Parts: sequence; C-alpha cells; structure tokens
Amino acid sequence: MTESVAVLGTGMMGAGMARSLLRAGLAVTVWNRSAEKARPLAENGAVVVEDPAEAVANADVVLTVLFDADSTAEVMSGLSLPDGAVWVQSGTVGLAGTGRLAELAGATPFVDAPVLGTRKPAEEGKLTVLAAGPLALRERVGPVFDAIGARTVWAGERPGDGQRLKLAANSWVLSITAATAQAVALTRGLGLAPEAFLDVISGGAVDSSYAQLKGRAMIAEDYTPSFGIDGAVKDADLILTAMREAGTDDRLMRALHEQYRVAADHGGTDDMAAVVRAFGT
Repeated sequence: MTESVAVLGTGMMGAGMARSLLRAGLAVTVWNRSAEKARPLAENGAVVVEDPAEAVANADVVLTVLFDADSTAEVMSGLSLPDGAVWVQSGTVGLAGTGRLAELAGATPFVDAPVLGTRKPAEEGKLTVLAAGPLALRERVGPVFDAIGARTVWAGERPGDGQRLKLAANSWVLSITAATAQAVALTRGLGLAPEAFLDVISGGAVDSSYAQLKGRAMIAEDYTPSFGIDGAVKDADLILTAMREAGTDDRLMRALHEQYRVAADHGGTDDMAAVVRAFGT
C-alpha cells in the first residue's frame, strides 16, 4: 500500500502535485535543488529536506518532477531507494531520456508517467496522467495518480509509451497556442482590437478554452508562468526528435520551435503565451 511519497522537484508543477498528495492524506517528503522553493510546502504538512537521499529513505513511491533527463539523472544517480519502492518519472524527458532513466532505475520498479496540464490543474489535483508501466505496478501507484490527476490514461506497459503520448499531446498544445498568438497578432496588426478574434470564435466549433485562456493572457501581456516558454522550447525539440524517429513530416514543428525560441530570447521564464512576441506585435 502506498502511504509515503517523496517528491523530488518542487517547481511550477511539483509543488502543486505535492499539495495534492497531501490533501489526499499521503505522507509527503519534498526536496528541491533550490531549497527556498520547497520550504513553503512545510505549511501544507510536507517534510522538507535538503538532501534527496534523505527524501527517498522511507518512501513507497519516489516521484520525480524535474526539468529534463539530465537534471533527473543527476539527482537519481547514486540514490538508494528502499526495497519495494516505485520510481514514478513525471518529467517530460522524451524517448531517449526515458530509456536512459529506465536503465538507471535498474531493478527498481519504474513507471513512465508524464502529466498533461499546467500549474493550476497541478494545484487542484486535476492533471491527466499519461502512464506506462507493468500491470503489476498499477495498484501500487494508483493512490498517487488519483491524488494528482482527474484521470489516468495508461498508454502501455513499456517505459516510453507515456512519453510518446505526451509528446503527441504537447505537439497539439504548442500548435494551438502559437496559432492563437498568430491570430491575436494579426487582428491587432490589421487595426482591430485583438479581443475581436477571441469573441468571434467564442462558443463555435473552432473555439477552445485553452485558446481563450492563452489569448487573453497575450492581450493583457500577462506572462505569469503556468507553462514556461523555456519548457515549450525544450518540448518542441523533443517532439522534433520523436517525429524524425517516427518518420512524420516535421516542417510545422520546426517553424513552431523557431517561434518559441525567438520569444524565449525575450524572457525564458515567461509563460508560453509570450510566443505572441515572435509574431511582431
């Protein structure tokens, strides 16, 4: 039975996931490389430690929510997990990264489980978990996934299947955000109030709550990070690698990667809505 969870990485997503785990009644120990990002979680009932080895010492599940494969491997290398503990890897690290981390796990049970959602769903426990791992582990990790997510989609049993589904989903997220930015910028550039674009699609077949959310952030120039644009650049690169492996045409994603990269040069910690800057208005 899962009762104790170690969360390694309490940034934009990990902090909200830790709070959701605490609300579900699980014992949570947290660690973050920048300790000041982890300390506020003590007010929610988490045990905050300054050493990842201490964080995992008594964990039933170790949940990593770190930026990329390199940072995850750096933290997990040399850690000794308790017998029977399961490593749930929730960062978006791509296919090669997942293979590398699964190999690092060795005999430790490993579940590939990136999540779909941003800061607010993470805080509310309403993420979608895109999981892949052995059938025998699903009951063990169920309480964790139920706490952090509104639903869990099992993509398969092999590590990497969760990442495959996440990269496909993120290709859509990056596309719709950039398309919204293009339309907002064009509406403004043609001399109309940019709100007019959002109004005209509102409630119709081509409307999207995500387009409305990101479009209004673009118009207000409110780039408080919910999904960082640096993460969008990283994910676009991972998607491009996956597309080449799959043999699918990558021309659109190459263009999107460039737009996000240009926008990130103006503020890499801003929300991905800042991609509107790359469209010139």
